[in-house]
Amino acid sequence: MSAVLPCAAKETLMSLVIRRVKASDASAIAEQFSDPEVFGGTLQLPFASEELWAQRIAGMNPPAPGSNEMVLAAVLNDKPVGLAGLHSVGPSVRRRHVMALGITVAKAAQGQGVGHALMTALLDYADNWAQVLRIELTVYHDNQRAIRLYERHGFEHEGRLRADALRNGLYEDVLAMGRLHPRQPLVRS
Repeated sequence: MSAVLPCAAKETLMSLVIRRVKASDASAIAEQFSDPEVFGGTLQLPFASEELWAQRIAGMNPPAPGSNEMVLAAVLNDKPVGLAGLHSVGPSVRRRHVMALGITVAKAAQGQGVGHALMTALLDYADNWAQVLRIELTVYHDNQRAIRLYERHGFEHEGRLRADALRNGLYEDVLAMGRLHPRQPLVRS
């Protein structure tokens, strides 16, 4: 599944392809996560190697039988500039309907609609194909751009986790946000 989505970039229009992440993306993803302004907004460790990303991607493709996990790449000019995924919150059968969301956009592509395009595609998958009722995430308390993106896509503030994540030598607070399926799942007989 891939989609070409228009994104506003200053006064121009760029074509962005949203598709499932693939092994050949590992180099660009490793490069993206070597930027302190990118990995600093995530829970990833700095300087993850291309080999590590290739292993992670290989572990996701194909997904395990019965898994509804999904990782999408936003690709511009054949280069990934964003990544977003839905991941299981654990093995509990009673939380099978819940997924955790993670998203990142390359610094040069931020503010150009890439995050919106990734969120739109991922939430369409969650709402219409993957039987996901609840999506949860955490975000650094000072990441206003990301918080606004999540709010625009229906996420609500659910709490503040104090000293939850280590960033640049300091334990930082994160906000817990969640989103329930926007409509009651329908049963058709």
